[in-house]
Parts: sequence; structure tokens; C-alpha cells
Amino acid sequence: MAYDYVSVHLKFTIPLAGLLTLVLRPLLTKYDLIKTSILIFIAFTATLPWDSYLIRRGVWTYPPDAIVGPRLCSVPAEELFFFVIQTYITSMLYIMLNKPALHSQYLTNRKDSSATVRWVKRFGQALLVGGFAVGAALVRKGGGGTYLGLILVWACPFALLTWSFSGYFIIRLPFTCVVMPILLPTLYLWVVDELALGRGTWSIESGTKLGKCVWGSLELEEAIFFLATNALIVFGMAAFDRAMAVLNTFPELFPGDSRTPTPRQLIQAVLVDPAKYRMDRVVGIREAVSRLRRKSRSFYLASSVFPGRLRIDLILLYAFCRVADDLVDESRTETVAHDWITKLTGYLDLVYSSNDAVAASDAKVQSYVEKNFPASTQSALKLLPTKLLPSEPLYELLEGFKMDLSFSQTGNNGKGPHLPEKYPIRNEDDLQLYASRVASTVGELCLWLVFHHSKTKLSSDKQAVLVQASRTMGHALQYVNIARDIAVDAGMDRVYLPTNWLKEEGLTPRDIIKAPRQAIVENLRGRLLDAAFEEYARSRSTMDMLPKDVRGPMIVAVESYMEIGRVLREKKGVPSSSRPGRATVPRSRRILVAWKVLSSQ
Repeated sequence: MAYDYVSVHLKFTIPLAGLLTLVLRPLLTKYDLIKTSILIFIAFTATLPWDSYLIRRGVWTYPPDAIVGPRLCSVPAEELFFFVIQTYITSMLYIMLNKPALHSQYLTNRKDSSATVRWVKRFGQALLVGGFAVGAALVRKGGGGTYLGLILVWACPFALLTWSFSGYFIIRLPFTCVVMPILLPTLYLWVVDELALGRGTWSIESGTKLGKCVWGSLELEEAIFFLATNALIVFGMAAFDRAMAVLNTFPELFPGDSRTPTPRQLIQAVLVDPAKYRMDRVVGIREAVSRLRRKSRSFYLASSVFPGRLRIDLILLYAFCRVADDLVDESRTETVAHDWITKLTGYLDLVYSSNDAVAASDAKVQSYVEKNFPASTQSALKLLPTKLLPSEPLYELLEGFKMDLSFSQTGNNGKGPHLPEKYPIRNEDDLQLYASRVASTVGELCLWLVFHHSKTKLSSDKQAVLVQASRTMGHALQYVNIARDIAVDAGMDRVYLPTNWLKEEGLTPRDIIKAPRQAIVENLRGRLLDAAFEEYARSRSTMDMLPKDVRGPMIVAVESYMEIGRVLREKKGVPSSSRPGRATVPRSRRILVAWKVLSSQ
């Protein structure tokens, strides 16, 4: 029986901690480990004197035959370990559920928050102050409310501190990011505690408790204790993430590498007056994330494993590319589409009008964007990190949009007789040129952001090799995209399959537009996927030259998209209700792909 409390850890806490560690190991960053370690230290030092007081006052008791024996300040070694293991479990679950979230988008201040949010924060503060007052009264009164009072007196001040500094941020976080990491370990530990109390591993003295149980042997006070402690852990983790979000979102305030911040930097970030936040940048990031989640679930998931500032810049780059593409693609007429390309060209001309690339926040650029683009698209242009990007790929991207427009000049948008020999994608060279313009350019731009943000600086020769590989990989990704969207593109009177391939099958582009799902199309799709995986194979090994700190995330981004090609090859794509005809990769499969990639790095 001396190992009864030890057995609780061996059966319940250690296996769960081990499972979470195994699942999260490839995803854990140095920052994750630092904030977890700091929180464990805080939890241990804050709980030790409190728990010691409970034991000395006789509130808590441990049968001598249930514990091994060693104590610190009257607290058994097994209980000391509980401080550590509970904090670790809840922290790991919080990290797991928060990985997909870009915390920068949840930064806010009083002016940006609604009246309801401001009321919730004030109500939370009042509730915690009231809880402390009730706890103090119960402790003074003594008797059956003593243990509950001690819980409230101990927990409420810590919760009030984190809530006061980070309440707006915590309120804005999604349900799965805050509530779930509180509730799940709380429910689990309620079950563990009920079993332990029932076995007599530990007990609460009858004169210090209310004598009410939630179920079985689980005392009301114990249920509140685990709920409160898990809330404190999650609030603490959220406070760290708010500080990190400030560091990542406003690099002008905190220059230098932000991935492993010093305690001083974290404190400074917490203490930055939210009224000084550049909320236009935060709102722009929110809009960019929203676009990414709607338009590219694969890249959105992959982006979660990139370091903070690099992830933000990649998302802002994607937002610009998406906005530019939509402006052209969704134009009612060819004239309007050409007008958008002209305006986008003017934007780039203005941004890159000096040798060192004028910042997008420059007054002239701001004015030009506001005069020429819809309000819903302006943040994508204003926040594009042009200082970190060469201009050539951006101009080349616009040339790709012009190739899209050339479809409307052949066959009268599919309504008139087709002239296959004049179709834009006549052969493999045209296909590769198109892929280079609309996909290789984006891959190269992403790579320049990687070069800037990586801690390891590469030689110009290595950079050149990687840039070339990124352009080849861009061909692969675009071929997969075309293979997936044959039916979707046909609905817009576009056929990106090379016309000479169609001739070999006795078809014309018009035939594909009329019947994009005919059996012969699967052969053409397979041929295109073969080309995609050939280009992928040519460039994949070169990615191993990337710096270690960004290699895994970059490979995840590529593999997440190539998995669409594998699904198409397997003919297991599931049509999406929101995007008819598009094959999708199940979320669980995308997560598994990312996990395998990161595990191998």
C-alpha cells in the first residue's frame, strides 16, 4: 500500500503525459518547451506553500501506508510530482489545440473590442474579486467552508492577474483553444480523483469541507480545485502566447529574433499598452487568415508549423496572391480584368520605385491602394512584405494572370467554334510557362521570406540552387492543382491540359468543356499527375539543403499539397459541397502527413 499514490501516477498521469509527448514531439518548438517549463516552475512554487499549509492545518491528510514517505515542507513527493505532471499535461493539450491558431489575429484592445467583450472582461474581474472575498470570509469563519475558502483565496488572485492583462485576448481565442484544454483534463482528473478518494489514497478532513459530492466520492471542493488549477494553467499559457503574439506581430517594437524570447522581452511585450497596437495590421492579418482558411486548407494547416514572424509574412504573401488572382478571375468582362492587372502593375511600380523597395506603409502606396482597390482587398496590398521580396516574381505572376485572360480570346468564352491550334496551352512548354508564372513565382517568393527569417544564413550559391528547385517544385504543385480542377476550370471555359495531348486522344478543348468528367479525362489527369511527380522528384531532395529551423515546415507545405495528387491517383478524393468537383484530403490524413514529415527531420 505504500505505493498507492505512486500507482495513481503510473496508471493515469504518466501514461497520458507520455501519449501527449509522443503525439506532440515533432511539433514542439523551443518556445513551447520554455513556456511550459516556466509555467511548471511557477505552478510548483505557487502551490507548494499553499498545499503545505493545508496539510499542516489538517485539511489534507495522507494515510502513511499510501505514500512512499519523502516530503518537502510536509508535502509528500507524490503530491509534488502531481504539481508538475498536471501542469505538463494541461500545457501539452493547450499547445496541441492551439497549434493551428495564429495568435496574432486575436490581439485586440478596448477600442477594437465590442461592448459585450468589454462587459465580459469586467464581469470576469468582478467575479474573481468576489470569489476572493467569499474565500476570505469562509476561511475566517472556519468549519465546513475552510477548504473551499482556501482554494478561492489562493486561485483568484493569480486568475485575476492573468485575466486583467490578457482577458481580451483570452475572450477572442476560439472555444477549442481555451475551453477545451480546461475541460478535458479537468474531467479526466475528476475521474482520477474520484477513484483515489474512494480508495483512501488521500482524503479531506470532514470538519473542513461542505460534505457534498459531484458524483461518487468526488468532493465538490476537489472538483472546483481541478477546474480552477487547469484554468490557471491555460490562462498562464494564453498570457505567454499573447506576449509572443505581440513580439511576432509588431517587429518594429521588438527587432531581432523572436522565436526564443528572453524573459525580459516577454514581460515588455505583456506590458505594452494595447492602445498602441497597430490594429490596422492586426485586422489585415485576420483578413489574410480568413482568406487562407477559405481558399487553401492544405496551406493553412501547413502554415501552423512555421515560426511566428515567417508564418505571418507567408500568410500575408498568400493573401496578396489570392486577392490579385480573384480580382482578375472574378471580373465580369475582359476589359475589367485587364484594368485590374494594370492597377496591380501600377501598385508594384510604386512600391518598387526605389532601389530598396519602398515600404507598403508609405503614404503614396497607401493612397494609391485606397483610391484604386475595394476596401475588402486593401489590407492584402498594404501589408505585403515587399521589403523582403524581389520584384521580378511579382511582375511575372501578373503575366500568368494575362495567360488566364487569353482564354477569353479563344473560342469566344467557349460559346463559339474552338480553334485548338490557337488555344493558350498548346503544348508542354506552354503548360510549364504557365506553371512557372502562377506557381513557381509564389514558391520563389516564399523562399525569399524563408531566407530572411531563418537563423542560418545560406551562401548565394545555395540560395540560387534552392530558388531553382522552388521553381521546379512550383511546376509540380501547379500540375496537381490543374489535375484537381479540370471540371472546375471547364465550368469557366478553360482547359489547361495541353492541346497536343487532347489531339492525341481525338479531342479538342471544346470537348473537355462540354464533358469534363468523361472517362478519357482520367487518362489525361493521370498523365498530368505523372508530370507533376516527375517535377516533384527532381526538386524534393534539394529541399534538404534548407536550414534546419525551416526545413520541416517547408517540406510539410509541399507534401500537404502533393498529397492531393496522391489522393487523385488513388481516386479517393471526396467532392466538397462548397467546391464541387474538387478532391479534398481528409484533415486527419493531412495531419498525419505533417506529423510524419516533422518526425523525420
